[in-house]
Amino acid sequence: MIVQRTITTLPLLFICMILTAQDIPSKEWQIKTAVMAAPAEYREGAKVYGYDESGNFVTLREGNNTYICLADDPKNENFSTAAYHKDLDEFMARGRELKASGMEFQEIFDKREEEVKAGTLKMPDKATLCVFSGTVDTETLEIKDPYVRYVFYMPFATGESTGLPTTPTPPGHAWLMNPGTHRAHIMITPPKEEN
Repeated sequence: MIVQRTITTLPLLFICMILTAQDIPSKEWQIKTAVMAAPAEYREGAKVYGYDESGNFVTLREGNNTYICLADDPKNENFSTAAYHKDLDEFMARGRELKASGMEFQEIFDKREEEVKAGTLKMPDKATLCVFSGTVDTETLEIKDPYVRYVFYMPFATGESTGLPTTPTPPGHAWLMNPGTHRAHIMITPPKEEN
């Protein structure tokens, strides 16, 4: 999927949404923007997680295909949604659980590495994650400068087993991050279009 450098205009319904006192966007707007991370053919039937009016992490919509989408976390300053293959759901849920317990990134990484190796945490042999980002216009709620990056999980893959470099490459090129670990993944960051 190629994301054009255009302004994504949301329907008037979403432009007119009202935020709660905790600045939690409406369920409809969360779903609309969460599915932007998924490939177009998977958006309609994707399951969507997001936030209720109190800021609790909840299921906003059940799904019937292989994708799960995450709405933007209203506690984070930068707008970002994600979509991933359903086989990654246990892995992602464990990460959220460990983060909620107070663990930092490296602690979460180490704990999941231990659990995947022990066989107590399911990690698929391959799965896709797409991350959608941009800037939200606070007046119109349009997503400006939309941008998608792709992550292909291949647990315990190495540079030798894939033939990929293990250091960052220019946009448009693939490279392998976290080689040799449970979180080994191919990163592909499409180049941004120039103005």
